[in-house]
Amino acid sequence: MIPEETDVLIIGGGPAGSLLGCMLARRGIRVIVAEKQATVERSFRGETLVSGSLTALNELGFGPAMRAHGYLETKGMKMYLEKRHVMDVEYLRTARKKPYIDMPQPALLSIINDAASQEPSYHHAAGAQMTNLIEESGKVVGAELRFGDGSRSTVRARLVVGADGRFSKVRKAAGVKAHVEPMDRDVLWFKVPRPPEWDRHYTQFFVDRDRHLVCMPTYPDDIRVAQNLPKRGFGKIRNAGLDSFKEQVRKLAPQLGPLMDNHLNSWDDTSFLEIFTAYVDNWARDGLVLIGDASHTCTPILGQGVNLAIQDCVRITPIIAEALRNGADEEPVPGRVFSDFVTERRAHKDQVTRFQTAQESGLAVTSKAGILARQIKYRILHRLPVKYRMLNKMLGTVPIDPVDLRAEPENVPAGDAGAESSRR
Repeated sequence: MIPEETDVLIIGGGPAGSLLGCMLARRGIRVIVAEKQATVERSFRGETLVSGSLTALNELGFGPAMRAHGYLETKGMKMYLEKRHVMDVEYLRTARKKPYIDMPQPALLSIINDAASQEPSYHHAAGAQMTNLIEESGKVVGAELRFGDGSRSTVRARLVVGADGRFSKVRKAAGVKAHVEPMDRDVLWFKVPRPPEWDRHYTQFFVDRDRHLVCMPTYPDDIRVAQNLPKRGFGKIRNAGLDSFKEQVRKLAPQLGPLMDNHLNSWDDTSFLEIFTAYVDNWARDGLVLIGDASHTCTPILGQGVNLAIQDCVRITPIIAEALRNGADEEPVPGRVFSDFVTERRAHKDQVTRFQTAQESGLAVTSKAGILARQIKYRILHRLPVKYRMLNKMLGTVPIDPVDLRAEPENVPAGDAGAESSRR
C-alpha cells in the first residue's frame, strides 16, 4: 500500500520521474513515484546518454552500479550524403571531452529505483495510472490513481509533478494546452546485430535526398536503426509489405540487408515513432509542475530527451526542497517558485528545438540546389571546429547542488565498462 498523503507525488516513472523521486527522497522528502507500467522491462527507443548526463549520473552516485551492469561507449558519428563520406563528429572534442554511452534504459531505471528504495521516505507505485487531479480553490492538492487490479487510491500531495512524457495526461488534466508542431516525417525503428565491419563505437548516418537512416551502436553489440517515413505514411508502407521496407533500408545501407533478412521478420520487430515538437505556455501552477517531455517535447535528433530530463531533475530538486521547507505545512507549493526554473529550462529547450528543426529541414530537401547546398554545408562543417561550439550549446550543462552530490569526480569512463565481460 502507498500512503494517502505525501510531500511530492510524481506521475511517470521514466528517466525524469525516477531520478527526481530518488533525488528528493535522498533529501528526506516524502515522495511517491506512480508509473502506469508494472515493470521497467519494456522496449525503449532512446538509450543514449550524452557525456554531460553520464557525468551527472556519476556525480549523483550511480556510476558504480552502471559500470557493474555494463554499457557501450559511443565516440562519434560518421555522416554520408548521397553515398559519400562528408563529415565526422568526435564526441571527445566536445566541451566534456568524453564519449557518449548506450545503456539499456530498463537497467538504468532499475539502478535509480533500487537506490531510491533504500530511502525510507520513498514509495514506488508500479502499475498505477493517474485518472484525475484533485483541485481545491484552483490549486492542485493531489491525484487519483487506478491500479492494474482495478483498485483505486487517492493521494494528497503538496506538489504533483507531471513527468509522464510527450502525451502527458497530467498536462491534459491540468487544462494546460500543448502547442504541437508536427515534423514533416516520422520514424520507424528496429534493431539488428552490428555488421562485423562496422566500428562499434560510431553512429553511422546515411542520407540520400530526402531519405535518411541513422544506425546507432547499442549495448552490448547491436545496432538500433531509425528509418525516416513520410508523415502519416506508415500505413502505406505497411501495405507495401515488409520486404519493400527492407529494400528502402538496403538502398541506404546495403550492409544491413542480410541482417534484416535474418532478424527483421515482422512488423512486430519494428517500433513506430511520430515526430513532433510540443511546448506549453505554463509549466507550473499552484501545486503542480511539469518536467521532461511533458513540459517541452523535442525530436529524437541527437538523442536529447533523456539528457534534458536529467538536467530538469538536477535543476528542480533544490527548488522543490526549499519550497517545501519554507512553505506552510500542508499548503501546496506555489507555482511562482518555479519561475526561474521555467525561464532557464525553456530557453535551453527552445534552443534545442530550433537546432533540431533546422537539421530536420536540411534532411528533407529534394531539389538539386538544396542537395548541393547541403553537401557543401556539411563538408565545410567537417573542417571547422564551429560544429563543436554548436553542439556544446545544444547539450548545455546544469551544475549539481552540493547537497545532491554522492560521488566521484568527473574522471570516467575509461573504456567500455562491463561490455567485454558481458560477452564472455
